[in-house]
Amino acid sequence: MAYKALYRTYRPTKFEEVAGQQHIVKTLKNALQTGKIAHAYLFAGPRGTGKTTMAKLLAKALNCEHGIGCQCNECKNCVAINEGTHPDVLELDAASNNGVDEIRELIDKVKYGTILGRYKVYIIDEVHMLSAGAFNALLKTLEEPPEHVIFILATTEPHKILPTILSRCQRYDFSKVSENDIKDRIKVVLEKEHITYNEDAINLIISLADGGMRDALSILDQVLAYSGDTLNEQDVLEIFSLESKEEKIQLLKSIATGDTPDVLKRLKKYIEKGTDIKRLTGDLLLILKDLLIYQVSNTYSFSEVLKDEDIDELRKLMNQKEITEMIDALMNTLKDYKNVNDINPLFEVALLKLSSIGKTTSNVKDLSPLRYETPVKNTPGNTIEVPPAPAPKVEQVKMEEKVEEAIELFPEETKEEPVVSVETPITLNENVIYINGTEKDDCFAIDDNTMIDVMVISKKDIKNNMLENWKLLKRLMTHPSLGKAATMLIDGRPLVVSNKILILEYQSNKIVEKMNTKEIQSDLQNVIQNTFGNKMFVYAVNRAESVRLQQKYMNLLQLGKLPKAATVQIDLIGD
Repeated sequence: MAYKALYRTYRPTKFEEVAGQQHIVKTLKNALQTGKIAHAYLFAGPRGTGKTTMAKLLAKALNCEHGIGCQCNECKNCVAINEGTHPDVLELDAASNNGVDEIRELIDKVKYGTILGRYKVYIIDEVHMLSAGAFNALLKTLEEPPEHVIFILATTEPHKILPTILSRCQRYDFSKVSENDIKDRIKVVLEKEHITYNEDAINLIISLADGGMRDALSILDQVLAYSGDTLNEQDVLEIFSLESKEEKIQLLKSIATGDTPDVLKRLKKYIEKGTDIKRLTGDLLLILKDLLIYQVSNTYSFSEVLKDEDIDELRKLMNQKEITEMIDALMNTLKDYKNVNDINPLFEVALLKLSSIGKTTSNVKDLSPLRYETPVKNTPGNTIEVPPAPAPKVEQVKMEEKVEEAIELFPEETKEEPVVSVETPITLNENVIYINGTEKDDCFAIDDNTMIDVMVISKKDIKNNMLENWKLLKRLMTHPSLGKAATMLIDGRPLVVSNKILILEYQSNKIVEKMNTKEIQSDLQNVIQNTFGNKMFVYAVNRAESVRLQQKYMNLLQLGKLPKAATVQIDLIGD
């Protein structure tokens, strides 16, 4: 005998066996008891939540020989419906029978009486797939069918159904099945199948099912085919290329402590293993969400993923601001996945950004703000003495062999240690660096070819050190003449950095437009020079441009069409 899938084997045979949807079960049972039976129903909701099953249960309750509302599963009507052979319960798949001819054939048969049961029940699945002509052909019959006919329409997309059809149906909205209901049903199945299991494995299946009872049983079926008569968490992780909760927590610990080599080492392992990166990104978001809720509420009970001891470990490594920034970075990364063919480089960039958040905050959190005496005009030769402040420790970026093997977004030719100094006097001057040929009216506009050249000669070590100390810009936000430029700079994130050029990424297009105006370039360069020790041309791009340029760079890299760094020459004026 052919094997029967679990979701078919354990399909509910009574209203009482349905997982979730109690509001619908109660309404239908009351309607059957009082005789208030509608001529047309619409069951709408996500896939795998029981719409077709509920339709068949209603058909059984209408035709059971023991009376309306009963589901004995023993009489010839109930048995025939269970087996799918009842002549009066007709199921039509609108996805493959969506034309006018199929609906007209159905309408022609409506006028005939029943053969075996009290009611002739038409179940039209995926009804939103019907054509406009088919809907119109069904309209009149749906409004006034014979007394012995009941229509049950099922759909996952009710918004695609004509309003004239919707107005003629009693609508029931199915919701995703709760985790507790799915868990209870899975345990019943496991006990009947004599399978030993652990709770973690069931919880993992529930998270994969995303509220669908059918999906949960299908996943369970697949895992049992692999593991036999034992269900454990490790088998689920291996089959679906997932990482354990412990691994995700360890990754976040490395991110929070700024251990970039370990983060990249783990990323390499994920890629080699074939881990579902998109799901991993979502899982990291859920963990950070739990952590943020604890930081705000100081209560463990709201956590959905983390245990109390997990929260205690992570909250010592990240504050509320860091967690919020990490959540924002991961949410932006999830949005960007749909714009690229290969999401692995984007995930790597996201992990590097997360690592820099923790390191940057720890480097600058104890620095005191600068105080300025008398405002001084921005004229050549004017100097403002900055009171001495403890210089931050800038650790040299040491890229070990294993880190170099990981995927890098931008290659680097040489390693140079940038100088970070906060004790240098601020000299205001108008000797500004420009890129030749990019000045246009009052704004700068760098073409794609030049941007690719800048990316080729970028210096990863300079960028990393700049990311670590980016918050030092806060110390110039109160400067009388450079405060505006410092405030605009701190909202951006270094995207590409070479010896003399800094490309920043912003979320807001308005800030990008202001950043690229000619009038503010002098102040931007002064702020960068006095914060990081390098004088650089500063240019800004928005998030969409950043993703587009990175994808173009990766495409050229894969095709072997990137220019060699040694041949790149960018003309700088005013250096």
